[in-house]
Order: sequence, then C-alpha cells, then structure tokens
Amino acid sequence: MQIIPAIDLKAGRCVRLVQGRMEQDTVYDDDPAAPARRFAAAGADKLHVVDLDGAFKGKSLNPQAVAAIRAAYPGVIELGGGIRDMDGVDAWIEAGVDQLILGTVAQKRPQIVREATTAYPGKIIVGIDAMNGMVAINGWKDVTKTKAIDLARHMEDMDAAAIIYTDIARDGMLQGPNIEQIVEMARALTIPVIASGGVSCLDDIRALLAVADEGIEGVIVGKAIYEGKVDLAQAIALTKG
Repeated sequence: MQIIPAIDLKAGRCVRLVQGRMEQDTVYDDDPAAPARRFAAAGADKLHVVDLDGAFKGKSLNPQAVAAIRAAYPGVIELGGGIRDMDGVDAWIEAGVDQLILGTVAQKRPQIVREATTAYPGKIIVGIDAMNGMVAINGWKDVTKTKAIDLARHMEDMDAAAIIYTDIARDGMLQGPNIEQIVEMARALTIPVIASGGVSCLDDIRALLAVADEGIEGVIVGKAIYEGKVDLAQAIALTKG
C-alpha cells in the first residue's frame, strides 16, 4: 500500500481545507514546490495534487504551481481539480502529469472518462467524493442521489485505472479514515481503491494496512503530515515492512 502525500492548491499556495470548505483554509506554504521536494526526500514515490480553485470553478486555475511541482518532483504525479473535458486531459498529459483524476465529469459526462481512458490507458483515475455514501460534485458543493459504489462500478466499466474514494465528513478532520466504507468500496471492484480523508496518525495507516489485501492500493495523507502528526518517512517505512 502506497503512502501518497497531498498538495492542495489555492491561489498558487499549498493549503488544506476542512471538509472541502474553501473559506476554511490553512496555508502551509506559499511555494508548493517546497513540500514536493520534502516529500521526494522522504521517499514518496507518488504525489497527489489537487487544484482546489479548478474544482470549484470548473477549469484548471493553478498551472504555474503545478508546473513548479512537476519541476521539483521526480516521482509520479496524479492531478485533479477542474479537468472537465478532453482538451484539459490532453493539455495536462502533454505538460508531464503522469495520471489525471476525473471527478465531477465522471458523474456529469461519463463519456469523457471513456474518451480519456481510451486515449491514455492506465493514466486516468476517477475521484469519487462521498457524503454519507452519496456522490458529491462541483468541489463538494452538490451532493447527488448517486451511490458512490454505483458510480465506481460504472467507472470500472469505463476502464478507470483506480478509484480514489474520499469520505468528505472525514477530510481534514484528523478523526481517522472510514475503513468500513473503504473496504466496502474495494470489495465491490476489481480495480484498486485509494483511500482519502481522515488519516491522523500511524495507527490509522496500520489499520488500513491490515485490510489492504481487500484491494486498497494506497492512502492519501495531507493534513496529518503538515501538522506533524504523521512522519512521512516513518509511514512509508511502515508500508514496506
């Protein structure tokens, strides 16, 4: 199971939100390339980057920050937030981003996911953000009537490489991941699941490791690293035994 540190971008800076609320942000670094370099030095093989402005506005709005991260980080970068059409998909792949996360568009225009997975096999991940098991879109502003597991199965049929499953209620709260729902999602699919939201300590990572064989490929860790509650190098060492 991979430990995937997160960089969330707002107005070009590295921030973290509480339950996706843009007005409740904490700025951790004015230079988003700085944490990318630290994460690389700690041994992270993959980086999770989200353009928060893009997620809310529906178009990518932090290209310079993403470019700075790409230049600073030698490993795999997965990027999400505001990628809503094939022009956006093409542009980011050409810019050197390794994998793209499609979220809102998976719910609203699933044919874009099919086009993207056909054009870039293995490079398209679908991000499913859920509140009480129901899909939330548009930067988590709108909760739909679609069950997260139903959308995940549909995206599996669209050849998504993996599903990132975020429990919004846990995100940024440091209250531990919703392991029951993560396992339920993983058991429902044959493609891997990446857990997101709520990791607060190494024991949370140990708990996910204990069920990783269910199909949990990785876990995204953000606020716990920035707040010093999880040492990234220790967490990575834990997953490697």
